[in-house]
Amino acid sequence: MYELLIVVAFAALAYHNLVIRDDEFANTSRTIGDRIGKLWDIAHLSMRENRFLRAEKALLTILKIDEKNAAAYNRLGILYAKQKEYRDAIDCFEIASSIEATPSSLHNLGLIYYETENYDKAAIAFEQAIKLDPNLAARHVAYAKVQEKLGNQKMMLHELETAVDLEPNKETYGLLLKAYESHDMTKEADLITDKLATMAKPTNRTRRMIRPPRRVVV
Repeated sequence: MYELLIVVAFAALAYHNLVIRDDEFANTSRTIGDRIGKLWDIAHLSMRENRFLRAEKALLTILKIDEKNAAAYNRLGILYAKQKEYRDAIDCFEIASSIEATPSSLHNLGLIYYETENYDKAAIAFEQAIKLDPNLAARHVAYAKVQEKLGNQKMMLHELETAVDLEPNKETYGLLLKAYESHDMTKEADLITDKLATMAKPTNRTRRMIRPPRRVVV
């Protein structure tokens, strides 16, 4: 009986210590989360104000706390790209993509590779971004520009046509028109010209005035 009481006492003590540790862990996690949130606020505000050094310090502090924070690496890459520190930007985007391959991190990586004329790697990055998110016209436009640099004209036209299908606006039509004209594709260019002219026409429909219903006042 005495031995049983000892076992029960130890079990109760162990449970009590476990609850304390869980509470301490929760409090610590909450504190860390609050600190990271404040650092994110500092980073966003500093980047909007072009205070790059302050933003960099905030992002690097986040990475000291959470070294696998892909979003912080991605934001740091954007920061370096704005300052034309392309080598550092590439490193950040590559790390971000290795931690968590998102369409935005891969697209940003492709843009930096394009900027540094590393077109083969840019193509790979854009391809991966499109596989993850094929419904954004800007990704297909960027990929088309890379294919043009690589001399793959057929693929370039295909990507621009895809961009138009996704977002048929003046910008995408304009890019496709230039591509058709540069390849002497007169019929295709004429069709795009007609569509642009139609989009530019003002609508002459007059809006009918909706009158409120008459009420009889007694």
